[in-house]
Amino acid sequence: VLPSPEGPVPSVSITEIRQYLRAQGIPFHDGYSCLHTPSLFTDSRESQPPPPATSAPYTLFIDKTTGSFLCTATLAEGTWQDFQANVELRHRGVPPASSEEPEEDTRRAREDARCIWERAVPLWDLLDEDETNKTKAVFGISLVTDTTLKRFGVRYLRAAKSLVFPWFSPRDATLKGLKLVRVEKKGDAIAYVEETLPRFDSYRNLFGLPLVSRRDTELVLTGWELDALALHQATGVASLALPRGATCLPPALLPYLEQFKRITLWLGEDLRSWEAAKLFARKLSLKRCSLVRPGDLQPRPLEALNQGLNLTKILRAALPASHKSIVSFRQLREEVFGELVNTEQVAGIKWARFPELNKLLKGHRRGELTIFTGPTGSGKTTFISEYALDLCMQGVCTLWGSFEINNVRLAKIMLTQFAAQRLEDQLELYDEWADRFEDLPLYFMTFHGQQNIKTVIDTMQHAVYMYDITHVVVDNLQFMMGHEHLSVDR
Repeated sequence: VLPSPEGPVPSVSITEIRQYLRAQGIPFHDGYSCLHTPSLFTDSRESQPPPPATSAPYTLFIDKTTGSFLCTATLAEGTWQDFQANVELRHRGVPPASSEEPEEDTRRAREDARCIWERAVPLWDLLDEDETNKTKAVFGISLVTDTTLKRFGVRYLRAAKSLVFPWFSPRDATLKGLKLVRVEKKGDAIAYVEETLPRFDSYRNLFGLPLVSRRDTELVLTGWELDALALHQATGVASLALPRGATCLPPALLPYLEQFKRITLWLGEDLRSWEAAKLFARKLSLKRCSLVRPGDLQPRPLEALNQGLNLTKILRAALPASHKSIVSFRQLREEVFGELVNTEQVAGIKWARFPELNKLLKGHRRGELTIFTGPTGSGKTTFISEYALDLCMQGVCTLWGSFEINNVRLAKIMLTQFAAQRLEDQLELYDEWADRFEDLPLYFMTFHGQQNIKTVIDTMQHAVYMYDITHVVVDNLQFMMGHEHLSVDR
């Protein structure tokens, strides 16, 4: 739920952050999406001023947009307010609190992950070569070598017929979690089903991070672990996979990407990946990002490897993310062609449950406003929660602002629609459905009744940055506006 119940997160500007650091005598330098400073958490515990810039490595990163910090050496993290509190404590000679014990849930998830990891075997260690080859063929990785699988530490869990991708702590290489991927056949099509430990919202693994050396300055970011394997094998470049593919890039990962002077985003082969790549490039700083445009000759990396394409050549042809302010048609030519080829995808994400709506609206497209009107009690909220849920289940990150009915009631309606059955009659099924519902990229604002419009907009902007929200629902406009805004252009 956003924001925390104590009220909206107080926003801080980059100017204020810089002024504070200067006033406190803390050296810093400007990175792409973060400011880098020496850590408050690593040096000796006596009260002393921060060490001179030369002696300490800059392992503390402050996000320029939100002010949140992360120390990559100790994994201590917190808000801008926490950072200031730690600086104050240090002046009073109190040692800063380093990262506390993980919570119960996280500890349990790590235990489960460890058990699964110990039961999983390396792919090349299966009983016979035949089984290895069959398994590799199922996942479409026949061309991925054992050396590559070994390097990235990929294992196979026989019981669940799943590939197991480890999440190692970048600090001490301990196992923090896992992602399991299995294949499901649906007619002719095959679908990859993923499961993470810990749960989806606290799974922040940049798969492949421990293999990146401090000297690497170029990186390719992919949307899938198998793509990272294919890329590294074919080109030798440092490649990482985002934990949730093209759905979102959690800001907590930005500090780990600061060392790279050039980042190429190659997230997938559809238009949604392309849109996501443009969004992520803004977070990472446009001037160092290039994007691989999806197209027939530029499928996702694993597919490119399987088709025998030259991956290095595709990377070289990546487009700079920062387009100039004025362009000629020649520069737009490829984009226009892409839109003509993918007319279906350009029309937006189709609703699975509303074929008639698809005929009217074609699909959900970003940057568009849709208004539903109707008299009280005509079912607007019920319909819109179903309409938004449909998109959310297809991976559209959704933010709800329900000003009329409270979040508990709204979540109850949505959970019933999600389970497509009356859960009050079968309470024993509640946990199973609630677990599945919790994995949707769905967030709620905690406002109720009349609100100051600026606060609401600020909260929305914060959510867009943190969770890559692409669909915001406001229910309803009248409640949000109240009646004191009559002079404002509504």
